[in-house]
Amino acid sequence: MHIHILGICGTFMGGVAALAREAGHTVTGCDIGVYPPMSDQLRALGIALIDGFDEDQIETLASRPDMYVIGNVVSRARATDGQPTFPLMERILNEGLPYTSGPQWLSEHVLQGRHVLAVAGTHGKTTTSAMLTWVLQETGCNPGFLVGGVPLNFGVSARLGDTAPGQARPLFVIEADEYDTAFFDKRSKFVHYRPRTAILNNLEFDHADIFDDLAAIERQFAHLVRTLPSTGLLVSEAGSDALTRVLAQGVYCDVTLFGDTQSHWHAAGTASQFDVLRGDDVVGHVDWTLSGAHNQRNALACLAAATHVGVKPSDACAALSQFQNVRRRMERKGGVAVGAETIEVIDDFAHHPTAIETTLAGLRGVLDRTHPTSRILAVFEPRSNTMKTGTLKNRLAASLQHADLAFCYTNGLTWDAAQVLAPLGAQAICEGDLDVLIQRVVAEARPGDRVVCMSNGSFGGIHEKLLSELTARFTV
Repeated sequence: MHIHILGICGTFMGGVAALAREAGHTVTGCDIGVYPPMSDQLRALGIALIDGFDEDQIETLASRPDMYVIGNVVSRARATDGQPTFPLMERILNEGLPYTSGPQWLSEHVLQGRHVLAVAGTHGKTTTSAMLTWVLQETGCNPGFLVGGVPLNFGVSARLGDTAPGQARPLFVIEADEYDTAFFDKRSKFVHYRPRTAILNNLEFDHADIFDDLAAIERQFAHLVRTLPSTGLLVSEAGSDALTRVLAQGVYCDVTLFGDTQSHWHAAGTASQFDVLRGDDVVGHVDWTLSGAHNQRNALACLAAATHVGVKPSDACAALSQFQNVRRRMERKGGVAVGAETIEVIDDFAHHPTAIETTLAGLRGVLDRTHPTSRILAVFEPRSNTMKTGTLKNRLAASLQHADLAFCYTNGLTWDAAQVLAPLGAQAICEGDLDVLIQRVVAEARPGDRVVCMSNGSFGGIHEKLLSELTARFTV
């Protein structure tokens, strides 16, 4: 089959492309801004890429596609002159060409016949999916996976996997996103995946561009829960009012809870070194490099899910101790040595106030034990649709409480960041020019600082620019 993917350079659609190519299909695709690293990854797989969504690109392909797979970046929007923003989509519709969504294609051509382990939640989906994949890999399960990032233990975001000895069906771990499927299918992506094991890590309001309120997201999560078979397992965070309301809408399989000491799965110890308890029994120990209570909870969810497919908890804990995290999750981008100290530049995907707070709290906990005099300089870009609208702006100041200085990139915001961050006083610095923002960070930096750059985008290459300017300032 020849499939042509519209919006191929997104993380999810790029993963679909890689899986389709591995399965032997001819894959081509188009997108706006076809550039590295995704373009290099896809072309290395033999996938021809076209920049843009012009309708005449069909004639430039070596063969006519059998199916057009539509990413949710594609819409029926029109420019100010009345011309369609995605003319290729208009041609597909006008000529009655076959098309489907990425999640639907994945469900029909990859996930069918597999034991799907789906990881859902507002926060931690990528990290927990990567953890679970690594645990299954290390314990001989040879899982397939599609993760919304690049797990450092694998170096790729997707692969097919295969049936391991003793398994009734091959395992497949998927990051289960609640964002909508396509312009013609407004259900959440995850309703297509039909998991047998599902993790609900947490649930908060997000994606203000497509959901009116938290109740609307809860309904989508309830739809996911209804797809689990009676022999399946639902792994849910304890103590979440939102998830309690989701489960109250109907659960048709076993449920296991994780998190607090009253849960089926809980932990004792620090976030970096802890015993894992199943009920009253210690079943393993994790000693790893990750920080933060949120990652400890991610680990508990992972362990519960892995146990459902036959992995011994002690073996799973041993595997987690070798887990290397995911790119853009507290990823060290470089450092500038200043005497006996180093200024480190760190990249993190945090963009929701809860994620910002837990990320900084985790780092603060590590520094208090290892480098108590080091400061945290939080440099963040409110870039997600939810943050751009200001829906959660009143939570932003509190989320930065663990930072010594907070630098907000205000370009494109429709709300007054300086006013929102006023409770932080001189601790907060707002700037709409990225180069000026970088200069202000560099001017404030001291030996031993940790500069944490947080955004769900590329942030204008800020990491490399900071390292260059810090080197210039501190190198004699």
